[in-house]
Amino acid sequence: MAASGKSFLADAGYGEQELDANSALMELDKGLRSGKLGEQCEAVVRFPRLFQKYPFPILINSAFLKLADVFRVGNNFLRLCVLKVTQQSEKHLEKILNVDEFVKRVFSVIHSNDPVARAITLRMLGSMASIIPERKNAHHSIRQSLDSHDNVEVEAAIFAAANFSAQSKDFAVGICNKISEMIQGLATPVDLKLKLIPILQHMHHDASLASSSRQLLQQLVTSYPSTKMVIVTLHTFTLLAASSLVDIPKQIQLLLQYLKNDPRKAVKRLAIQDLRLLANKTPHTWSRENIQALCESALNTPYDSLKMGMLSVLSTLSGTIAIKQYFSSAPGAAATTARSFDLVKLAQECCYHNNRGIAAHGVRILTNISASCQEKDLLPLEQDAVFGLEALLVLCSQDDSPGAQATLKITLTCMVKLVKCRPHLSQSVVESLLAQLHSAQDNARILMCHCLAAIAMQLPVLADGMLGDLMDLYKLIGQSGTDKKQELLVSLATVIFVSSQKALSTEIKTVIKQQLENASNGWTAYRIARQASRMGNHDMARELYQSLLTQVASEHFYFWLNSLKEFSHAEQCLTGLQEDSYSSALSCIAEALKSYHKGIASLTAASTPLNPLSFQCGFVKLRIDLLQAFSQLICTCNSLKTSPPPAIATTIAMTSGNDLQRCGRISNQALTLSLQMKHSMEEFRNLATRYGDLYQSSFDADSATLRNVELQQQSCLLISHAIEALILDPESASFQEYSSNGTAHVESEYERRMMSVFNHVLEEVESLNRKYAPVSYLVSNTCLCNAVIALLKVPLSFQRYFFQKLQSTSIKLALSPSPRNPAEPIAVQNNQQLALKVEGVVQHGSKPGLFRKIQSVCLNVSSVLQSKSGQDYKIPLDNMTNEMEQRVEPHNDYFSTQFLLNFVILGTHNITVESSVIDSNGIVWKTGPKTTIFVKSLEDPYSQQVRLQQQQGQAPAQQQQQRSAYSRF
Repeated sequence: MAASGKSFLADAGYGEQELDANSALMELDKGLRSGKLGEQCEAVVRFPRLFQKYPFPILINSAFLKLADVFRVGNNFLRLCVLKVTQQSEKHLEKILNVDEFVKRVFSVIHSNDPVARAITLRMLGSMASIIPERKNAHHSIRQSLDSHDNVEVEAAIFAAANFSAQSKDFAVGICNKISEMIQGLATPVDLKLKLIPILQHMHHDASLASSSRQLLQQLVTSYPSTKMVIVTLHTFTLLAASSLVDIPKQIQLLLQYLKNDPRKAVKRLAIQDLRLLANKTPHTWSRENIQALCESALNTPYDSLKMGMLSVLSTLSGTIAIKQYFSSAPGAAATTARSFDLVKLAQECCYHNNRGIAAHGVRILTNISASCQEKDLLPLEQDAVFGLEALLVLCSQDDSPGAQATLKITLTCMVKLVKCRPHLSQSVVESLLAQLHSAQDNARILMCHCLAAIAMQLPVLADGMLGDLMDLYKLIGQSGTDKKQELLVSLATVIFVSSQKALSTEIKTVIKQQLENASNGWTAYRIARQASRMGNHDMARELYQSLLTQVASEHFYFWLNSLKEFSHAEQCLTGLQEDSYSSALSCIAEALKSYHKGIASLTAASTPLNPLSFQCGFVKLRIDLLQAFSQLICTCNSLKTSPPPAIATTIAMTSGNDLQRCGRISNQALTLSLQMKHSMEEFRNLATRYGDLYQSSFDADSATLRNVELQQQSCLLISHAIEALILDPESASFQEYSSNGTAHVESEYERRMMSVFNHVLEEVESLNRKYAPVSYLVSNTCLCNAVIALLKVPLSFQRYFFQKLQSTSIKLALSPSPRNPAEPIAVQNNQQLALKVEGVVQHGSKPGLFRKIQSVCLNVSSVLQSKSGQDYKIPLDNMTNEMEQRVEPHNDYFSTQFLLNFVILGTHNITVESSVIDSNGIVWKTGPKTTIFVKSLEDPYSQQVRLQQQQGQAPAQQQQQRSAYSRF
């Protein structure tokens, strides 16, 4: 069970004993100063790890200056080590503050008599091109070295020239003619020309430069028809077109021409590879004629490898806008329309090809056409796609080779996509999957179970009759001795949970528990329990968590499992709710709350400083508060029944101007109950706001988890709306903003059931509001209580992010100036502004950008006056606070900006810097962190001197007044 830590603990690497940045740098510096070459090399190669741990400029600048010193005075092997470190740490180069000093130390080696030392220096300069793109001395050295007689130096110069051309327009313009002369010169060896040609791919900085480079490449392709030359030139041609964008249609035509006319297979393969690149990058530039030409080439080629390559390009295009352009009918072009179905003809031919890869691309093309094109004459392709998918399923499920498994993955992905777009095909697809499960290989069974679960999550197609086959297979696998048994038990249990739309029967639970006791380890049982929690089968989950409590070695894991057991028990208590039975509903909610409070105590004990379980704690606390709000609402409704309003309540309420009095007798008791109802509505709105905050703080969560949080928020808004519409303010309550989006695609059974409850409650509230205006107290109370019970009867789904963190993103901030001791304030004179520099690093886990990526970081700086040390006089509010906000885009996961802050008022100010991120869709996520520093505003010396002089001048005058007063007496 120790492996269960992987599911909710953050990425590894936290357990090491870490030195602070300065100590780590001093340790490496000691190695650099060693007299032994081995220790020096070891110190050099440990620098990339140091940069990952402490990615801020102050350390990186010092480290690179030390490396530059080693490069300057060391031997060639040390220089090579420094070069490799620089290339590995390319994204940290822009954090070097003393660029001039760094370049000066490195560049001094270019004047060495050793050509190898010069070559390493050139490669070093090329690796640094991103921070010194316009250094003329570097440009000059590269041009000079291109004429060298040493091959190592020339190759290094070519590497540097390519890197500088990509970064600097001036260098690209200046070197273009030089490269052209060398390529066309008779004295240049062919192998050197092959290395020079790829430099031209970077000549895309302006249209004229790109045009001249294209002309040169066009000449080369015709002048040098050898295979190697054509391959390198065509590929450079493609990369240049992809960067300059304007010549992509011409390049597609050129590649298709070579694919059709050139007899060499190597050239054809290169053309296919480049066409695939352009299909991925710019599918909208492909015309109908381009796709038609590719189809004809695929139909005519006798080679399976080339046919598979062409089909891969077509399958890529079939999933994009290009397929709609292909099938759009051109007016008056009957011949073209007839030939346009060559793509369909090709796909139908390939569906049953003896080569699995070709067949997979064929069915993928048919699936994409069926999914994206809704024309009537293309509807028969659905059945062709289904038959092709079933044939491939039978073929690949019997084969255990890696190629067959890859093809099977494509087949199953196409099945899920086809069923999602064409639901009426789901029954036949599911039946074919179930039929193959018994005879398939174990690896294929796992993939097929994932496919079945994905289909059943979208559509309730797994009928109860199919459960028998699944249970028989579950027993069979539990008794077998295959090495994939544990994975199969989890996959099959997931399918069984998804297919059981209601509670699991006792027989199914008994079978699963028996097989787990006989054949599984603790990790398998935990994974199955986790799936049960996700699917809402809380009784099964509770029993499994209970059985695992004694199998863990860590107390944190024990508390984690105990909390999950309590949460499952709490949700199980809510399954017994009945409509119109409000007293039993209150007792069920009270029992659930009791378990939830036990669970949150265990969950808090399971958290650690490195893994605070903040989402889990936030989600559970909101659930507790929501259940308490539901309980309070039912109590309030029951109280209203004991204080029924008289028939004249509405009339008196309108006369007195207090609409709340409509809810009860014109008495303090009724008014109190009415105010409780208003308080209940505000409570639900407050909960909705808190759910929104939890949503915004969950940047790394998967879409299903976020949708789950959103559904909880909508349920709070629904109840608050119902209270307002039925009791508090029926006239102004609007139904349009709460109306559900019927066209939205439902992703899970939990969402489907919640949306069904939302629609039912909204319809009932709206119909009551129209029929009985105003709605009687009895009807409105019954409607509200039934709405609460209907929401609670849907078993809560604990989604993936509650258990697993697949994406991990965090921001680390550094402020300067910063005090040595965090409690000490920074001293600033009140007539000056504080320049606050905020630097930050975006840190990722093992799968960066899996769900969403950071587009920019929003930094909010605010300051508040904590204590005054000056005179007590009225201060304008603008002078007491600073409020600023800036958005910065991280580059290589690093960002930096500055704020100018005023501290006119003497005293201690509290500065708070808070960061939030904006993803590629423009959505703001409140990820944090929040950093605080203190500033002490001091009086400037001149003002202090003037004030003291004024005080000294006032003192004699006061003494003079006192003497004159005494002299009178």
